Amino acid sequence: MTDADWHTLPILPPFLLTPATDRLGPAVTVIGDAGMAIAEVAAHGQWSLALGEQVSAAVRKCLAGPSASIIVDLRDLVDPDGVSVSFWLRLWQWAWLGTTPMSVSFCVPATAALSRRLRYFPGPAPRVFTAVAEARKAIAGRMLRADCLQTCLLPRPGSVKAARALVTQACHAWHLPELLQEGWSIVSELAGNAVEHARTDFIVTVLRSGPRLHVAVHDCVSWFPCPTGLQLIDPQAPLDERGRGLRLVHRVAAAWGAMPTHDGKVVWATVM
Repeated sequence: MTDADWHTLPILPPFLLTPATDRLGPAVTVIGDAGMAIAEVAAHGQWSLALGEQVSAAVRKCLAGPSASIIVDLRDLVDPDGVSVSFWLRLWQWAWLGTTPMSVSFCVPATAALSRRLRYFPGPAPRVFTAVAEARKAIAGRMLRADCLQTCLLPRPGSVKAARALVTQACHAWHLPELLQEGWSIVSELAGNAVEHARTDFIVTVLRSGPRLHVAVHDCVSWFPCPTGLQLIDPQAPLDERGRGLRLVHRVAAAWGAMPTHDGKVVWATVM
């Protein structure tokens, strides 16, 4: 694979970012948050193009969802001479200049050669921090998501109705009535799964990004969706029923996926 085509390999839904990693070798981990505002992509191990490909695949999956910013954590990257700097600069430029521009920041130890090369690159350069907490604070200080509704619900059947009401509120407020039925179908499945399987309190977030409506459900268990048999749904079946699980989400959504959080997982879907 050449440097020119690392970002062109097709990645199709579902965009599942699992928590598994092998710390004995090069690996990438991803952590999101309940509202899908910020995703953290961390690289571990010796720098190589193979590791770069893993990072770019994870970033592309993040770009498919509603996250507004990505923090690329390079504190565990082994690159004493900073030779990977051109890769990270291309990643930053590609994310910022994409169809849906995404803010990408980096966390690198202040004494690392890579930090100096990123900070003092001649020309436009990304923001570089020494810690993830520092990056999160800076991003939160300039992040304004007016088109966002969120509620925390209990694991009981009535919460599915409350989740649908939040989607109704969002579609009416943002003048997206054409997305209401599909948004209902998706949130019913995701909230229903949280009630029936996770059985923890869960957070429903509804976001608008241009003509897109994003629905995300965060619960406090780490079990991930199983993507098998997603194409087995009847395409003529009505959309206002529940009980067909992720097959319905896969059929209705323009994109969907999941990522780990510090206390569970978040599953999201987009309609447009």
